[in-house]
Amino acid sequence: MALDGAFLYVAAKEMREILVGSRVEKIAQPSKEELTITFRLRGGSRKVLFSANASSPRVHFTDIALENPKTPPMFCMLLRKHIGSGKLVAIRQNGLDRVIAFDFETVNELGDVVIVTLAAEIMGRHSNLILIGPEGRIIDAVKRVSDEVSSVRTVLPGGTYTLPPAQDKLDLLCTSDEEIMERFLSLPSIDCAKSLMQTLEGISPVLSRELIYRALKGGDIEKDRLSSYYKNRIREEISALRARLLDGTCEYIAVQDEAKKLREFTLMDLTQYGNVEKKESFDSPSALLDNFYAERDRVARMKQRSHDLLRLLINATERITRKLAVQEEELRACADRETLRMYGDLLNANLYRMEKGGREVTVENFYEESCPPVTIRLDPRLSPSQNAQKYYAEYRKAATAEDMLKDLMAKSRQELIYLDSVFDAVTRTEGESELLEIREELAEQGYIRLPKKRNRMLKAQPPMKFMSSDGFSILCGRNNKQNDQLTMKTAKNYDMWLHTQGVAGSHVIIEADGKEISDQAITEAAIIAAYHSKARESAQVAVDYTRIKFVKKPAGAKPGMVIFTDYQTAFVTPDEELVHRLQVK
Repeated sequence: MALDGAFLYVAAKEMREILVGSRVEKIAQPSKEELTITFRLRGGSRKVLFSANASSPRVHFTDIALENPKTPPMFCMLLRKHIGSGKLVAIRQNGLDRVIAFDFETVNELGDVVIVTLAAEIMGRHSNLILIGPEGRIIDAVKRVSDEVSSVRTVLPGGTYTLPPAQDKLDLLCTSDEEIMERFLSLPSIDCAKSLMQTLEGISPVLSRELIYRALKGGDIEKDRLSSYYKNRIREEISALRARLLDGTCEYIAVQDEAKKLREFTLMDLTQYGNVEKKESFDSPSALLDNFYAERDRVARMKQRSHDLLRLLINATERITRKLAVQEEELRACADRETLRMYGDLLNANLYRMEKGGREVTVENFYEESCPPVTIRLDPRLSPSQNAQKYYAEYRKAATAEDMLKDLMAKSRQELIYLDSVFDAVTRTEGESELLEIREELAEQGYIRLPKKRNRMLKAQPPMKFMSSDGFSILCGRNNKQNDQLTMKTAKNYDMWLHTQGVAGSHVIIEADGKEISDQAITEAAIIAAYHSKARESAQVAVDYTRIKFVKKPAGAKPGMVIFTDYQTAFVTPDEELVHRLQVK
């Protein structure tokens, strides 16, 4: 769901109480439509995330560490120039409108103290982050909007900043209950929740439905059939919502779906779902937003950054699949090679009956009883003996081709398995440094070329580390190169090695450290292996496990490819909550 004006109001209030009077310490731009500003406070600092992403626009405190590019984008450099070290003097919101203005007191190039504003417009696909100078003119924006894109409102450097067109809705905070009810009852829609949303500014569908559900006590009554009692109930719920917003007694509740992913959220307990849906409570609006958007943002961010790699892997997979189909067809053709040898034998046995220049000969098939005579085509340019030798040569060629094709097909299948493992690693990356490692791996394998003069911009991430409930250290590779490092160099003979059966995924190691590895540690490590694999969304995933001493890497095998023996199999279901709980940050 989208962030509504009411929730944005409590998030802005939280930031206002903590940040006003603080100074800008650091500005970063992790992606094209995201900013983070770290504010220096007494005794510490707080980081605010600004997102103009169409699918998840928002502004709130964040504790998530986002990886930044080595070279800052131009908009980030512009912000550092105009508000770097500036003092935050106000956070403004007009009613429950979805525009939050951050006013910074800073010194311009002439040495004058001026106010520069960063406006965060949280409006779905029209969301934007706009830097505004002291005269009210736009310095720049994350998304420039020309008159070709919008005839209503342009956002271009040098233009005068104007607020987005206002909707014909009432401000809950400064409008009386009587005015609200009058507008609510006058609207043509007979659906109460829809009418309430059309009446009040900054009210999302889920919040509107909750207010009506509470007012009607779970009933479904059309608006034109409301009794005076229910009209008063609706008025009371509207008044109670206003009180919650003004006195700060909101609850921050999110609803989980069947996969335990947060689906909807609002600033009061959601009773409309009864006991069917599981709910999760948070201490602050920022904590809720951080949890709600973290995973979907990570997936979207990495999808954008890894698009070229994914396309390359898909193309390579399709090419090898087509080549494998051709090889299989050629192999089927080689299956008739025994017939070629038989023709050579039959011709040799009947040389006395043949003359040069013949185009075919019919001979008896002495290989099989009760078989009719066989007609064999001849090359009229060759002698009878040469025709026999020609069939022997074709037989040897087919036999050699079969051996070569089997070898080539085995290599093609191994390459498909390797590409599948790389594709899985790319889809699970959490930062640019992991993508860089995968790019280097593909360059070493000859799939891509990297620039000759390049700097390793980001430090390689170490393997993920977990701690089992009973104290065993568990390591998990992020990509094929790390898998090889973990399995072949880091792990010791009696450590335990785990990998999903027949599915691309990470190598997982349980460090024995001289102790007998417990069944609980194996189960938890198997869940970690299943979660960090292509089978993440599956149930009852088969995970093979064995001691490291039984794991070998064949000579010439591609990164991440190993063979193993003496293994057992555990069947587990990936559990995101358990994985995150066991992870050592």
